[in-house]
Amino acid sequence: MPASPGKIPDDALGAFCRHTHVAVTGSGKGPLAGLTFGVKDIYDIAGHKTGFGSPDWLASHAPATHTAAVVASLLAAGANMLGKTQTDELTYSLNGENAHYGTPVNVNAPGRIPGGSSSGSAAAVAGGLVDFALGSDTGGSVRAPASFCGIYGIRPTHGRISLEGACALAKSFDVAGWFARDAALLERVGQVLLGAETAAAPGELLLAQDAMALLDSAAVVALQPALARITAAIGALRPVTVSAEGLPQWFQAFRVLQGAEIHAQLGDWVARTQPELGPGVRERMQWVATISAEEVARAQGVREVVRRRMDELLAGNVVLVLPSVSDIAPLLNTPAAELDDFRARAMSLLCIAGLAGLPQVSLPLATARGCPLGVSLIAARGNDALLLALAREIAG
Repeated sequence: MPASPGKIPDDALGAFCRHTHVAVTGSGKGPLAGLTFGVKDIYDIAGHKTGFGSPDWLASHAPATHTAAVVASLLAAGANMLGKTQTDELTYSLNGENAHYGTPVNVNAPGRIPGGSSSGSAAAVAGGLVDFALGSDTGGSVRAPASFCGIYGIRPTHGRISLEGACALAKSFDVAGWFARDAALLERVGQVLLGAETAAAPGELLLAQDAMALLDSAAVVALQPALARITAAIGALRPVTVSAEGLPQWFQAFRVLQGAEIHAQLGDWVARTQPELGPGVRERMQWVATISAEEVARAQGVREVVRRRMDELLAGNVVLVLPSVSDIAPLLNTPAAELDDFRARAMSLLCIAGLAGLPQVSLPLATARGCPLGVSLIAARGNDALLLALAREIAG
């Protein structure tokens, strides 16, 4: 499976990297034979540099000696890698607006952000440049772009897919994820990366009332046909309150734990290299250096509560239904204060799976103001195949 610079794919969307471009021909044999995919520029390709969305990271790191395990699996299954895809700087953003490399086009919500940090992978799939694409998800970096761009995306159970050969952000949250335009292909890729397994029959379906309460009334109305579609395909939804403490409080715990891990992972490199970080990323990297051990201990206590609550709620193959994010994609160049508010509301939904290490799939079932709005399914750890099968069944 030779890697070569090759030709950068025709790309009017700005989805592919030019500074780290590499294409790799797959085995040509296997369940993904004949398909094409893009790879978020956090995954190593032997003999080539990995950019991590940062010119300073690119300049300060040598070419990789091995290809990332998850990429190797896709190549061995027959798919052809067309190139590296853009990512937010150090993957520490939900927007997809990279100050150094630009913003990929969201073809399904023109004039709006594609979401990040797996921005290029989502844009390439939505725009039909590849059949599927590999991303990663720490705080929502597959699920948010999937919702914004109107495609399918999955965050698998934490630890199920090897991250060997991938740039780390916050290891207790980082997972490899992927996008596709149809649920059948999303599942097909999953059977390669997760292993073939029989999906469990779903138990009760729950609707997260407190998640719905974080949306404005227009978004709630826009989601009703999607919820009706799920009910028709799978069964009735029973309303529940997920968090007695409040989902925004769960997000604050997530924010502290993720931030502390980011500082432990990248703080020395930032101090040594003094990279020119873009807006938003710069301020967050300054903040993570201030997190105290006491804050981390309190947040870890909240995480333990979250894990116990979700284990209880999802026992017996129960599936939780909720909005993927709190609204459609924000407009390009939205002021920072507005983006911070949007991020807090979105992360109050996205933090659930991250804190508890759960699988979550985002389905493009709704539209609001002419733009996509995703609906998500969450299941217990290890029930990834169940979610993929349900997504396919709901898609019809």
